[in-house]
Amino acid sequence: MHSIDPSPTSGPSNFRFWWQELNSYHWFVLIIAALGWLFDTMDQQIFVLAKTPALMQLLDIKDLKIAENNAKIDEYGKYATAIFMIGWAIGGLLFGVIGDRWGRAKTIMATVLIYSLFTGLSALSHSWLEFAFYRFITGMGVGGEFAAGVSLVAEVMPSAARPYALGLLQALSAVGNMTAAIIGLVVHPRETIHLFNQDFDGWRLMFCVGTIPALLVLLVMRKLKEPQTWIDAKKRAAEGGQDSAKLGSISELFRHPTYRFNTIIGFALASIGVLLLWGVGFWLPELLANNILKEYPAKEKDMYIGITQLLLNFGAFFGVYGFSLLAGRFGRRMAFALAYTFCFIGIFIVFGFMNHPSQIYWMVPLFGFCILMPFGGFAVYFPELFPTRLRSTGVSICYNLARLATALLLFLGANLVALYSAPANSDRALNNLSSFTWLSSIGGIDNPFRYACITIGAIFLISYVVLFFAPETKGKPLPE
Repeated sequence: MHSIDPSPTSGPSNFRFWWQELNSYHWFVLIIAALGWLFDTMDQQIFVLAKTPALMQLLDIKDLKIAENNAKIDEYGKYATAIFMIGWAIGGLLFGVIGDRWGRAKTIMATVLIYSLFTGLSALSHSWLEFAFYRFITGMGVGGEFAAGVSLVAEVMPSAARPYALGLLQALSAVGNMTAAIIGLVVHPRETIHLFNQDFDGWRLMFCVGTIPALLVLLVMRKLKEPQTWIDAKKRAAEGGQDSAKLGSISELFRHPTYRFNTIIGFALASIGVLLLWGVGFWLPELLANNILKEYPAKEKDMYIGITQLLLNFGAFFGVYGFSLLAGRFGRRMAFALAYTFCFIGIFIVFGFMNHPSQIYWMVPLFGFCILMPFGGFAVYFPELFPTRLRSTGVSICYNLARLATALLLFLGANLVALYSAPANSDRALNNLSSFTWLSSIGGIDNPFRYACITIGAIFLISYVVLFFAPETKGKPLPE
């Protein structure tokens, strides 16, 4: 763990670990914000694990071994994911502004209630459109929680501990993902579960579990306070001072040249990371189910996919927290450059060369470490780009406009696999192989899906250009 030296002239005996800077209320805030984000990511992963069996039932598809059925599930899966992310983006933008105007603590509680309720309602879906609607509203709650949570933690924590506390907050989201994976191992989403003398679809029970986070609101309703810096900013606005009518002002954010530039930088960095995760990383279960485990029975597929999610997020925990260590040592820009380079390495190894279940046990933790590392940067870096009166709004715009852009790209790229497919009815097409033979020439498999994912992964190169212009915030106080 990282240690900090509060005084440049102090001796070695005065070195302190960052967590020694925290008092009991600091810990309370960090735990509550971490739980809100942990449950948020748990609900995201429940969707990832349950969407294929849910869509199979809602679209009345029985057999994924038929190529036409497989393609239809892939198509509607991308649409459902894109709709979820559009809701995520809209909710994030809306609650980002509310977080600056209404308060961080109140916003956290509202968003937790929304994503919990509508995750539960997803279990009642009777059509794919109804399912997509519930996922849209769930996405609004999911998208709104992050900006309020990181703003709260950034403003409450001591400055020396801030990047490491934010890194830990983001890293604990991997525990939410692991919780969803454990739920998937216990409640098999592809099977019918006999419970209380009734038969339930496994995927519906998984969504029911997603209502549990609502209990968090009852625990913190009275004890979680707004940061003093936000209270001061609100007071200045009420008194007609410098910040009058500017709390959560999107127009102010884009009118001020520095904050407008920082927003563009944050949006670009977030877009790359979100596209790599949602456009490639979250398709790992499909790689396993439709390629590596294609001939395995459904229950065994679920077991391997659940193990994969656990291993993925085990690696992600260390990758996300590792960003804060890199950022503290080398600065934010260098940390992002390394993180995005690791992303592509992880994508290339897994989607290019994973072809046997035994490889899951070492490739997947490596993949999780790499693909999630940039998300540690979003929590550490984005709050440092904006003043208190615009912090939640700025963080939310960076993160959620990136989600919206990614959702649109998922719509446009829904048929990217077709670009790499062999001509219809050819021998290679019948064997689900591409016309390209580059991967097989270096020991991989010429599957069109694999080529499409590696192609999306190459977007990491854009991050080098963005980082050339990005401001370095290491060692600087939060803007006020």
